Amino acid sequence: MAITGYEKAAVFLSVVGEEVAAEIMKSLDVKEVGKISTHISRLQAMKQTEIEDVFKEIEGEISKGAVHLGGEEYVKKVLSKGLGDESADKILELASKEDTIDALRWVDSKTLSNFLVTEHPQTIALVLCLLEPAQASDVLATFPDKLKADIAMRVAQTERLPKNAIEELNDVLKGQIDVGKGKGTKFVGTKAIAEILNRTDRSTEQMILENIETQNNVLADSIRQLMFVFDDLVKLDDRGIQMIMKEISTEDLSLALKTASDALKEKIFRNMSSRAAEILKEDMEVKGPVKVSDVSKAQQNIVRVTRKLEEEGKISIGGKGGEELV
Repeated sequence: MAITGYEKAAVFLSVVGEEVAAEIMKSLDVKEVGKISTHISRLQAMKQTEIEDVFKEIEGEISKGAVHLGGEEYVKKVLSKGLGDESADKILELASKEDTIDALRWVDSKTLSNFLVTEHPQTIALVLCLLEPAQASDVLATFPDKLKADIAMRVAQTERLPKNAIEELNDVLKGQIDVGKGKGTKFVGTKAIAEILNRTDRSTEQMILENIETQNNVLADSIRQLMFVFDDLVKLDDRGIQMIMKEISTEDLSLALKTASDALKEKIFRNMSSRAAEILKEDMEVKGPVKVSDVSKAQQNIVRVTRKLEEEGKISIGGKGGEELV
């Protein structure tokens, strides 16, 4: 069987030494690094005649002497130098599993979005369904508004991840994934897109929801019901509000309350000492007009803290969703 390009590259990187190999690795995309890493770790199993065939193509390197034939320790050193210890460990895990789809979960968002931008929106939606919400949100944010809305709509309408679709995606990514036997994997698209939108900026969230609403009002309402937005804080009990206020800054709170409902403001003030509430009100007045983006960022910070406390089991968010921020 002919030696593949990846195998030749693996032998070459074993020849040139760790420093040079690390520099080369840094210039490659993640798919190439994953494939080459797999072959470097397996070089010790190559036949001598195959290695010699490669050496004939890189005679200049043979003349230098030291030829290191891979192994896991070698490839880890190379990857650590080029990509850092954490990324090296993850790539080695990828190489052992040959599961490229799992590897997408640690690829940085910019690299992943650059890879996906030329793909069909349905393919992008499928990938986002396979990612963690925070990463999916970062990737979604990189696309043009029209594409964002299209992708979000497709994610929201996903009820099953078809086995053949995952297999085709994995073929594109040059990997494998074990989804078991059957027709596919059940999936709740509305929940996935709600979690993604909870982590996007306010303008993106509004744009996507409005776009979905024009096409499918029921679907948009279903998504909102699964989301937790800043105004939903009014539904928390007093203990929950008090715990949240211990975790947030006064600066964020004074900005966030700028556009809050009177009911929410009253609830916040009620759960503070009279003196603290008075200082907060004065701070809000002194600030005067503020940027909408600053208010949105502060509200997101508070929502993020709220969700974290819920995940830790410290508070309960009852009756999620529904109201849009005004």
